[in-house]
Amino acid sequence: MTMLYIGLALWVLGHFFKRMAPDLRANMDKTLGVMPSKAVMGLVLLAATILMVKGFKAAPEEVVYLPPTWGVYVNNVLMLVAVFLLGAGKGKGIAREKIRHPMLTGIIVWSVAHLLVNGDMASIVLFGGLGLWAIANMLLINMQAGAWERPTGGTIKGDIRTAVIAIVLYGIIVAIHTYIGPSPFGGN
Repeated sequence: MTMLYIGLALWVLGHFFKRMAPDLRANMDKTLGVMPSKAVMGLVLLAATILMVKGFKAAPEEVVYLPPTWGVYVNNVLMLVAVFLLGAGKGKGIAREKIRHPMLTGIIVWSVAHLLVNGDMASIVLFGGLGLWAIANMLLINMQAGAWERPTGGTIKGDIRTAVIAIVLYGIIVAIHTYIGPSPFGGN
């Protein structure tokens, strides 16, 4: 599980770098330029993702708990909600006016959904770790940014558009997940 741990650590450090070491990140922008600096950070996060996926797939199956049988159904509903929340952060709907961190909330929902159907150690490390990262990220942003200035101008039409896109993306995710396994509807 070493690859999984390294990937998760790279993900966390890559995302916290700007907030935890703003001067170092600013110097990186000055030295490399803004776009090349973003490209470097993007490569770090891509490497983190690859390591997490490879590490997760290579991890031994160490069962910690048996997921509930109803977890599959709840997982699928929560995943649709998670995909909607991930889009709501950039959408023009009312949801972004009501939830301060819709994308990070989507990650938490995704994490909980996956922990409902996966009771092995690698899943706890990956999904639990990313869920904890999202919570810590919210807290850090809230501490540094202070009071939230709610965005305005969102419409229900914007939320409907985000929901339609979320449903389409959810279908694509289900198809890919079914192809690479395991099936999101239970079984293999």
